Amino acid sequence: MMARAALLPVALLLCLALAGNADARRKAGGGFYELKNRNGDFSIKVTNQGAAIVSAIVPDGKGNLSDIVLGYDTVAEYASGSASFGATVGRVANRIANAQFVLDGKTYHLIPNDGNNTLHGGPRNFGKVIWTVKEHVHDGDSPYITFYYHSFDGEQGFPGDLDVYVKYQLSRPYDLSIRMNVTARNKATPVNLANHVYWNLAGHGSGNVLKHKLQVLASKYTPVDGSMIPTGQVVPVAGTKYDFRKPTAVGTHLEIFRGGGNGYDINYAVNGKQNAMRKVARVQEPKSGRAFELWANQPGVQFYTAGGLANEKGKDGKVYRKYGALCLETQAYPDAVNHPEFPSSIVRPGHVYKHDMVFRFSSQASYSDA
Repeated sequence: MMARAALLPVALLLCLALAGNADARRKAGGGFYELKNRNGDFSIKVTNQGAAIVSAIVPDGKGNLSDIVLGYDTVAEYASGSASFGATVGRVANRIANAQFVLDGKTYHLIPNDGNNTLHGGPRNFGKVIWTVKEHVHDGDSPYITFYYHSFDGEQGFPGDLDVYVKYQLSRPYDLSIRMNVTARNKATPVNLANHVYWNLAGHGSGNVLKHKLQVLASKYTPVDGSMIPTGQVVPVAGTKYDFRKPTAVGTHLEIFRGGGNGYDINYAVNGKQNAMRKVARVQEPKSGRAFELWANQPGVQFYTAGGLANEKGKDGKVYRKYGALCLETQAYPDAVNHPEFPSSIVRPGHVYKHDMVFRFSSQASYSDA
């Protein structure tokens, strides 16, 4: 009897240990998480696979709800997909020429994944890793979720350890804020995070976005060469196909979409004081009346019309095709680490990188040019 009694605590401990390990494995994996406003007519879903936005449910001018974000049905598809739907990309979003840079006299060699260049931080960038869920408040007046990722020294070739936080929060009436904070622990390193959400304000999978009206608060842009690397110039948009200073249909300059073209994929130099929150862009879809303003504190914004989409199977059986969405990714200038004339993207040890943005949704039939 004594021997059997002695075995019971051991068996119990073993069961608890196995249960704990299973729970740890569940927490280490990817999942979906929802934030919903108190009225229930504005919500988003996110995943800790890539700290990505999965959906955004927003009313149109008649109160009809639609999901206006392109994405996938499963976490596995976010892990394996090539489009970076909704992902937090980094350590350095956009391109770094020849997959290398020099910092403080030392040359760092990265992993090329876009020809000879590095795109979005490499093949296993922040959009391809599992983040830790630190906090999650599902509903109420200001529901939020905070993701955390530790990027180690040498990851994808970049120097230094980083502590990375991304917080998604809804606030009334229809605001989605995204706050990205990064602390460099021990080495100087370039940091440029971006949110790669694909928007179609008529509803995901509803067709192209060429009739969406776009306004970009930028008088200049950064031209690129044939490899999509900035030349180092910052030139006026006036008189070019890149001029969206006034609300203009995305497809106005149809020549950029015809003849095998890939549409827009260009960085704008946002007007106003750097590191200060200011209006960056506004988008409206005429038929639904949905619109959003984008506010942020970064020097640039990448305008991309999803020219790389090619019959991508998405959520709800939808198939996403070329120009089926637009991206507005606030960011540092592309390849800034190789262009000292650009605003610096270097974060020194103990310093904090802060990237804040707010998407302010509305369902007005039209919007001001102001």
